[in-house]
Parts: sequence; structure tokens; C-alpha cells
Amino acid sequence: MQHEEFIHENKNDDGIDRAGFLKCMAWAGTGVLWMMSGGILKSYGMSQLIDKNTGGLKQGLSMPASDFSFVQISDSHIGFSKAANPNVVGTLQSAIAKINAMPVTPSFILHTGDISHLSQADEFDTVDQVMKSAKSKNVFYVPGEHDVLNDNGKLYLDRYGKKTKGNGWYSFDYNGTHFIGLVNVMDTAEGGLGVLGKEQIAWLKDDLSGLSNSTPIVVFAHIPLWAIYPQWGWGTSDSEQALSYLRRFGSVSVLNGHIHQTIQKIEGNITFHTAMSTAFPQPAPGSAPAAGPMKVPAEKLSSVLGITEVNYIEHNHTLAVTDATLAQFM
Repeated sequence: MQHEEFIHENKNDDGIDRAGFLKCMAWAGTGVLWMMSGGILKSYGMSQLIDKNTGGLKQGLSMPASDFSFVQISDSHIGFSKAANPNVVGTLQSAIAKINAMPVTPSFILHTGDISHLSQADEFDTVDQVMKSAKSKNVFYVPGEHDVLNDNGKLYLDRYGKKTKGNGWYSFDYNGTHFIGLVNVMDTAEGGLGVLGKEQIAWLKDDLSGLSNSTPIVVFAHIPLWAIYPQWGWGTSDSEQALSYLRRFGSVSVLNGHIHQTIQKIEGNITFHTAMSTAFPQPAPGSAPAAGPMKVPAEKLSSVLGITEVNYIEHNHTLAVTDATLAQFM
């Protein structure tokens, strides 16, 4: 069974009002709250849970029961300053503020790449300062292609990859769940497909070899591990071999960024989910001449970005998807 949902673009190319943009974007790109319960991973859009006026949990809601929770954010692009978002620092700060407003502090944060825009030291410094304000002090990163632009990832690895393997891949266990951070942005041409490489795939096979089939697996990387739109480089050329090692597990979730919009798919026991950016939207696959920052008027932004809830039910392999535009929250 496969189920895919796309966030569609608005093709209006007008300029945007900065204040209005920040008001909308603070909710558009806040992040995804992931909750693990009994080996089943469920996701909730932050705007579904938090009242935008009070900053607390929406009236009448209670936090779902879970073994633990974590938040995924992606594509903060610190250093970007063009019209699609003149204040990416502000929207990242807003995202962290919303995460901090959760009634229960998430166990950790996953950042799925493009932390910076030009892989400059001052950009990474800014991110670090913003992330210090998060109540969740454990933050796990993987690089995006913008984080390895100028030095083949040296600055990124010096800062975030000191205990990793190869170009920055690693794994860790938390509360019975096995997490795997993969790197598929090295040696990737602009607009080209992601690449894992033989060394990393061999490491992945070995990393998984000692785990039982019932172990919940969460994989996170920057570029999607399935072919969303290869013409724009939205896929990973050698992902199928990596995925073949994951198919024996009963519950596998693959989390990515890169495309700045929410798309979900399920293949057998593997659920794929891409996250929105905290910086700016991109067009839906194939709906524009090329990928890239999408400018929309502030008053229309809420109608072109969405909030999606995904409930993955492990035993009957179904994916329940609920989409709502931000206009319903503003």
C-alpha cells in the first residue's frame, strides 16, 4: 500500500511583507512532534497542539500517551536573506519557542540538515546560539548539502561530527528504539541525487546485523531516501540497497528534509516522511521550472503550507493522513 500527499504551490511571485511573513512562517515551519508508543511512531504538527495566542496546549486537548517524544526540525538555512524569508534566524527562534511551549519537554531534537546556507562558521555559531535556548538540550544533526559547500564538510564535522563515522554517519539507541543518522549529501552535484556510498551502506548493514526484527528503527537523513522527483535531485541514487537491509524490521520510519514540504509514503513496514523548512517553502514536485525558494505574499502563505498528522499503525500497515492549511489556524 502506498499513500502520498503533496503540499501544492501558489505561483504568485509577488513580494512579501516581513512582519506578516514572520507571523505565518512561525507556525508553518515549527517542526514535527514525534511520539513513540509501544514501538509505533506517530507524528503531530506543532500547530495542531499549541494555541498560537496563549503558547500553551490548545483548550480541551491532552498530550497523547507515549514512551517518549522527540521533535524534527529541518532546513533552517541560517545565512539566507533573500525575499522568500528576510529573517531565517527569527523563524528558527519561533520554532524553538513553540517547541519550548510543549507541556512535556521532548527527549531530544533531530535536525535533518541544511543547518546553514553557506557552511560558514558564523552561520553555525548563530544556530548554536539559537539552539541553546531549547529546553531539549540533546540535539542530533545530519548535514545537508548547504552544510558541506566550501570545505567538504570539515567545519560541520568539527562541530557536530566528532563521534561519528566516515563523513558523519552514526547510530544510537534510546528507550528501545534504534536511531540511525545517514549522510547522503557528499559528492553530490547541485540539483543532483543524493548518494550514500559503498562504505556507509556496508556500515549500515553491520550496524543493523545484531538487532532483532522487532526493534523499532528510525532513520534520518537530509535528502529523501525514495524517489520523490529525481529531475530535481529529490531522491538518493543508491538508497534501495540501504532500504533492503531495513525491510526485515517490523517498524521503520525514515525522516528527511531537503524539499521544504510534507510528503508521506508507506512501503510495507517502512514509513517515509519529509519535513517542512523553518526558512522558506519550495514548489510541489514538477510544478515549477526548478526547485528553489518560493516567494508568496504573506497573506497567502497560510494557504500554501499545511499541517499534516500522520498515524502509522504497525500491525496492519496503514497510514492515516490528515492535512489542513495554516489558514485554519490563523
